[in-house]
Amino acid sequence: MGANSTGLTELPVYEKLMKLAREPYDLTIPGAVAPERIAAYKASAVGFDLLYSTQRVDDAVLNALQQLADQSGAVDQFLAMKRGAVMNRIEGFESENRQVLHTACRDIFKDIPYNAEASLQAKQQLENLEHFLAGLDSGEISPLQGEKFTDYINIGIGGSDLGPRALYLALSAYARENKRVHFISNVDPDDAAAILKRIDLSRTLVGVVSKSGTTLETLTNEEFVRNAYKQAGLDSRQHFVAITGQGSPMDNPEKYLHSFHMYDYIGGRYSATSMVGAVMLGFGLGFEAFKEILRGAHAMDLAAEEKDIRKNPPLLLALLGIWNHNFLDCETVAVLPYSQALLRFPAHLQQCDMESNGKSVTRNGQNVANATGPIVWGEPGTNGQHAFYQLLHQGTTVVPAEFIGFRKNQYDLDLEIEGTTSQEKLIANLLAQVLALATGKKAENPNRFFAGNRPSSILIADKLDPFTMGSLLALYEAKIVLQGFIWNINSFDQEGVQLGKVLANRFLDHFIIGRQGQAKDRSTYPESWAMLEAAGLFKEG
Repeated sequence: MGANSTGLTELPVYEKLMKLAREPYDLTIPGAVAPERIAAYKASAVGFDLLYSTQRVDDAVLNALQQLADQSGAVDQFLAMKRGAVMNRIEGFESENRQVLHTACRDIFKDIPYNAEASLQAKQQLENLEHFLAGLDSGEISPLQGEKFTDYINIGIGGSDLGPRALYLALSAYARENKRVHFISNVDPDDAAAILKRIDLSRTLVGVVSKSGTTLETLTNEEFVRNAYKQAGLDSRQHFVAITGQGSPMDNPEKYLHSFHMYDYIGGRYSATSMVGAVMLGFGLGFEAFKEILRGAHAMDLAAEEKDIRKNPPLLLALLGIWNHNFLDCETVAVLPYSQALLRFPAHLQQCDMESNGKSVTRNGQNVANATGPIVWGEPGTNGQHAFYQLLHQGTTVVPAEFIGFRKNQYDLDLEIEGTTSQEKLIANLLAQVLALATGKKAENPNRFFAGNRPSSILIADKLDPFTMGSLLALYEAKIVLQGFIWNINSFDQEGVQLGKVLANRFLDHFIIGRQGQAKDRSTYPESWAMLEAAGLFKEG
């Protein structure tokens, strides 16, 4: 299972941290956020600086958090994961019982990869993709003589949509000329209809993404789009590619122009750097841009191996999150990117974090003795300042925040207005919010009183480009799994989504019975029939 299977509350340093949490560092006293502290409380790796002077920690807390990392064996477990240890399991109970090797997609740049077999498979799939993209660019792969595909529809849901979509939108400034990417994820037919309405199907490639090849929403959307091709008199096989598990029902050359493979050891929410993201990103951004994403992710994967928390931003961010969540009793965390390009990155992190660490049993199959994953949410600044920041500053709930910013904008297009550029205004707002949340403001008018002591951190880099995006993605992936190791939970399964799927199928069976005019057997699942009728979906007679 890895280096440690002891829960947070059982670690020797736990009581010390509980004692320190009774009087956390006060950010509101004069000089609490001094220049010396700001300079000292900074961790850097792969072009990112993590500034954390506005967290409620001091050297004593940081030393204790270092002990927490060491005693839990968090980094050792991270290394065991990368080498291929079976981390996706619950001891003594039926579970997926798999390796966790999303990092192998990036280890292709390492002379001696941590897991040779997985890295070789990743290389083979990349070579497959490079050849395929070259065929698209030359027009050799095209249903139209001498014409090229101009559009790509990504059909997937969950990890097959959120991460890849977040990355594409983040890097759309680098999109290839005359290449456009669209996404269909929701089984709501309006989602697909809106896309189909505005594209030329004859010039559109469709990527269907499902590891199992049986994901209901994805297969439903696939048939919806295939029907559009049929109605247009087009052969859908010449337009559809499969991104799926080898040997799955979708791995079928009779239905698909080409197949790309994903593997059981890569979880959906960690799959953006596998073929799940590669095919779409390679089409929209180019093969070399996708390789830059991989290079950035690989560099951060290596940085996450550092045992000194002050030199390891992913580990330090994980520990600060545990300090706020488990010791200062903060239930949520807001991810606030001051970059419009990252508008869907918080949505990706919602899945990656909450599906990974929203667990209530340990890897030993016992109930956890402490809080695990926080509620993750967020939106880009500065729009958020005019929406929910009121609650962040003066609400009764303390919400730790992780701000993300860049020194330069992507398009290199800006204008000086009233003495400053738009990018300078953006960064000024980010820094101001961090300081205001930390220090607060005293006022005799209670309506204008700011309590302060609202902890936050800043992740800042020069510019959001493919390499940086890969680094940022890997930073958060590492943060999430390191927290899971410390909590001794399985961050790699998602049993919580299964019950709803089973019940949804029951309702679908009811719809079929109703459509076929069969008699309703109310003795079977009476609550389901009652809910359908209460919702006005079925009526007697």
